[in-house]
Amino acid sequence: MSNTPNIFKVTMLGTASAMPVRDRTQSAQALQVHGRLFLIDCGEGTQYKMVQYRVPMMKLDSIFISHIHGDHVFGIFGLLSTLGMKGRTIPVNIFAPANFGPILKFFLSYYGEGIPFEIRFTPLKMKGPEIILETKSTQVLAFPLNHGIETFGFIFREKEPLYNIRKECIAEYGLTLTEIGTLKRGEDVVRADGTVIPLAAAAYKPYQPRSYAYCSDTAPFPEEGAWLKGTTVIYHEATYPEEYAPEGEKRGHSTARQAAKVALEAGAGRLIIGHYTSRNVEIEVFQRECREIFPDTFAASDGEVYEI
Repeated sequence: MSNTPNIFKVTMLGTASAMPVRDRTQSAQALQVHGRLFLIDCGEGTQYKMVQYRVPMMKLDSIFISHIHGDHVFGIFGLLSTLGMKGRTIPVNIFAPANFGPILKFFLSYYGEGIPFEIRFTPLKMKGPEIILETKSTQVLAFPLNHGIETFGFIFREKEPLYNIRKECIAEYGLTLTEIGTLKRGEDVVRADGTVIPLAAAAYKPYQPRSYAYCSDTAPFPEEGAWLKGTTVIYHEATYPEEYAPEGEKRGHSTARQAAKVALEAGAGRLIIGHYTSRNVEIEVFQRECREIFPDTFAASDGEVYEI
């Protein structure tokens, strides 16, 4: 995976739901944001897919677990053990519901001697979107989902970048270091003699902040679209085609159409769907139903990479 500073992309490691199917493993995604590597969920087989798709697990920064159903968490035991065998010493952050705590404690009670690095566990308890991690360039928010047990979604969003100075303007205007700092903050330069150097003339924003939301597993709920408002790319579970809507409601899952309606309400730039029921092998069914409501929808497969 590239270390280019402004890279923001996601690799689909697993797009299946609870039942194993051919060519799909269970829920997991590798998200690269400005040189940091995040893992979202860790279903069975995740570490194998990281090897297969050349995701450098030793560079892993943080793990985000949506909930403790096995298809989202069974792979974490093998992954942590492998990191230990590889000699990792840098701490790993894990953000997960509070009920993951006893599971982690059980694992460490039997296998902790093989874990030479610190595991920093942060339990999630919020009732609405809250920042749980902040880096120089990125904020990560968690928010509750609607799945019957304690479940959380995540939003990864870039902070507003500093402005870049147009190189030719440094000499043209004779900019001082203080004035360069003013422009980088997004302000016009006003000199003592009243001369104004407009921001638009001397600097530019290197990129518009992007955002990525992960919503799995969940049935739709009233606040969802508002909480995801303006998101660049939403990943939303679409476990069932519309014909199985009653089952989705019973099990706390979304249909493809429901996922599309969330993206439409949020005014998202793009929708990626996954977590398909094993009853339907052809994912085109899910994509077609979504595109009837939200045309810019893509049904994900394992191994695909999406630029945010």
